[in-house]
Amino acid sequence: MGEKWDKGLLGWIDARFPLSKMWYEHLAEYYAPKNFNFWYYFGSLALLVLVIQILTGVWLTMNYKPDAAMAFNSVEYIMRDVNWGWLIRYMHSTGASMFFVVVYLHMFRGLIYGSFKKPRELIWIFGMIIYVCLMAEAFMGYLLPWGQMSYWGAQVIISLFGAIPWVGDDLALWIRGDFVVADATLNRFFAFHVIALPIVLLALVVLHILALHEVGSNNPDGVDIKKNKDENGIPVDGIPFHPYYTVKDIVGVVVFLIIFSVIVFFMPEMGGWFLEKDNFVPADPLKTPEHIVPLWYFTPFYAILRAVPDKFLGVVAMGGAIFVLFLLPWLDRSPVKSIRYRGTIYKVAIGVFVISFIALGWLGTQPATPILTNFARLFSLLYFGFFAALLVIPKFEKTKPVPDRVTT
Repeated sequence: MGEKWDKGLLGWIDARFPLSKMWYEHLAEYYAPKNFNFWYYFGSLALLVLVIQILTGVWLTMNYKPDAAMAFNSVEYIMRDVNWGWLIRYMHSTGASMFFVVVYLHMFRGLIYGSFKKPRELIWIFGMIIYVCLMAEAFMGYLLPWGQMSYWGAQVIISLFGAIPWVGDDLALWIRGDFVVADATLNRFFAFHVIALPIVLLALVVLHILALHEVGSNNPDGVDIKKNKDENGIPVDGIPFHPYYTVKDIVGVVVFLIIFSVIVFFMPEMGGWFLEKDNFVPADPLKTPEHIVPLWYFTPFYAILRAVPDKFLGVVAMGGAIFVLFLLPWLDRSPVKSIRYRGTIYKVAIGVFVISFIALGWLGTQPATPILTNFARLFSLLYFGFFAALLVIPKFEKTKPVPDRVTT
């Protein structure tokens, strides 16, 4: 542990608050593996987008009105009459989708390098709870513009809770606060989106980082760097997070913000993937859109829901598709963490899983024709088949020897 600060303002603060202790433990003397690669940008980028969403969200709430009669017009007012309101709104809408882009890539990195395995199970669990909270946050925020797709998307998703036996109808009524999606629904979704869920998200992010720093970061080799230390107790394959990885992350932040800015200024709708054309029309409870589709980050699970003929079993399958991710640390029993040293059969299984997830995402955006529904059933089976295969793959795969120290 570095020396305690004892001079100036920082010294005054350090005498009353463990500032230097936190600095050394989590930055200056937190030793991370020296072979981090491209896939290790996305955790810090997720933090960046969280900050963007909170800041832009605060500014949007200053002029937004959570009232069914005024919500849509208040968004139009922000876009047209508030100074730089259009920019703040587009940053927030783009940030919502980019949040899921970086989170999905962050989860994929954890999947291929075995970051969910012992001793990092709790990090994975916290991460999955963050993911579920993000989905709830995004869904509730999606209703707030009170456009056609917002309204009818919420109507469809909330009605799914009605499929739960015995308590479904009462649960759906409790969520809506009315017999249909109405002013009461908008008010409670606004409260959850702006106050309750952000607090939960921030708390979970802190727990996620604390759990990570307790056991240490994984690396592309899946080697535990804490097993090889020098005479000073410092991992020989570790380097201080600051300045090495703070500088590296700044490079990632710059590249990300360039891409983010291009989207915000030149293509904020992203061809209907980030903002649908139906959402530029005020909500009309008497006119159903031709094709009701959730935003792209929900569509893989929406496709699984539609692939099952029975409504209740479809809801179970959709929930199971998310819940099974929580079980990943206990489904994959292979002692080898990284895909670098896993067998070919595991690499094929990962590839099939990724293809099925992307295919389900696309199918969820399309009308439910008989042919596409059959494809959705096929890819749903492949999705769940991956997790079932994890139970038996370690018995057959031929793994490579794992090195004692990290490689480049």
